[in-house]
Order: sequence, then C-alpha cells, then structure tokens
Amino acid sequence: MTTTDARPADGYTGAIARVYDLVHQGKGKDYAREAADLADLVTGRVPGADSLLDVACGTGLHLAYLTGRFTRAEGLELSPDMLAAARHRNPGTTVHHGDMRDFALDTTYSAVTCMFSSIGHMADQSELDAAVASFAAHTAPGGVVVVEPWWFPDTFTPGYVGAAVVEAEGKTISRVSHSRLEDDATRIDVHYLVAEPGRGIEHLSESHRITLFPRSAYELAFERAGLGTEFLPGGPSGRGLFLGTRP
Repeated sequence: MTTTDARPADGYTGAIARVYDLVHQGKGKDYAREAADLADLVTGRVPGADSLLDVACGTGLHLAYLTGRFTRAEGLELSPDMLAAARHRNPGTTVHHGDMRDFALDTTYSAVTCMFSSIGHMADQSELDAAVASFAAHTAPGGVVVVEPWWFPDTFTPGYVGAAVVEAEGKTISRVSHSRLEDDATRIDVHYLVAEPGRGIEHLSESHRITLFPRSAYELAFERAGLGTEFLPGGPSGRGLFLGTRP
C-alpha cells in the first residue's frame, strides 16, 4: 500500500486531484445542474450577461458546463494540479493561475463566481475582504458576484463524519472525513483509499482549515467592496449563496 500525505499550502496534490471529481460525482454532486442553476441566477439578475469568471474553479467541472451558457467563460485557480486538470478538461478555455486575494486580470466580467465554499480558505476578515474586493474589481458595472460560503458558526456540526465508496474508471475509492472545531475554524481531515486492479491500494490524505465566518463577516466584506448584498438560502450544498451587485 502506498501512502501519500497531501497537505499542500496552496491546494491539492496531483494524486488527489485525479480522484477528487470521481468521489464528489459518486456522492451525487451534479455539476451540470449546479452550473445551469448558477447560469440561470446570473442571467436572471443580469439580462444579457455574456461573460463569467469562476474563481477557485478546481478541476473545471462547473466551468465545462458554464462555457456553453456564456460567450466568454473563464476560470481562475491557485493549485497547480487543479489548474492542470481544469485546463486539460477545458481545452480552448482560458483558465488563469492566480490567488483570489490579489489576482489582476485587466478585464471585467458580467459575473464573478466562487463556489464549493472555496472562500472559506480565507484565514481572517482581512483576507475575506481582499478576496471579495478582487471579485468586485473584476465585475462590470451592473454585474454580480456570487459566493457560496462555508458553514456559519451556528450551523456547523463539530465531530461530523462523512463516508463514501465510489467505483469509477476501474477504481474503487473510499473516502472518510472527520470535521472538528479548531478555534474559529473547521479542521477537516480526509483519508482516501484508492484500489485499482494490478496496482494495489494507495492511501491519500489531506487536511484543511476552513474558517467559520459568521454571516455578518461576509456581508461586511461585500459592503466594503461596494457591493449591494443579498443572501439566498439553500444553494447547491445547503449553505446558501451570497449575491452582490455592483452599481
């Protein structure tokens, strides 16, 4: 059995990037439906919206479906391995390498999105402010910013254990996660066992610290960025969506 410890500061190792989508799709995450709902939300608020930037686009699965809904759909990703996967999945689509806190693309979009609670990787209010300000700076007047938050302090369940077994692409993958409270954040430890005929079993692990920002912290960041703010309950993961409008 091979053991790979995946705890990079800027994202996922290539090994985990390869099984990431298989696991989440196997657990029932419907990227096509989520992308369609997101596109409908954007075009409903910004009639004629023709461009979108998906920040922290990961392996580019949402982006793959969004490209069919907008004349110009692009991604931005910090993790080199996720970036490589996104570019491979979306040939001909621009996927930028950048940090959500300080990227500068010298262009604007009808919408800037940040999904799958990636915003929770901001360490504190100053980083949250910087990220939302970057989103706003890349949003055209009249455009929207859509952010899927992490759990709020009063909705997080300490000690939660998640488990899934997925069979895909000739692999059997088991994923077990444990979430605990660590100061003002969630510490999530995740372990994968990836079994493949003729190749044995590989053990992968990752650990993430995701900040438990209260709803007011997000609203403050949107206000400081000059965005009108609305919170929409539900969303693709049940954590809701923040929608900010640039005047």
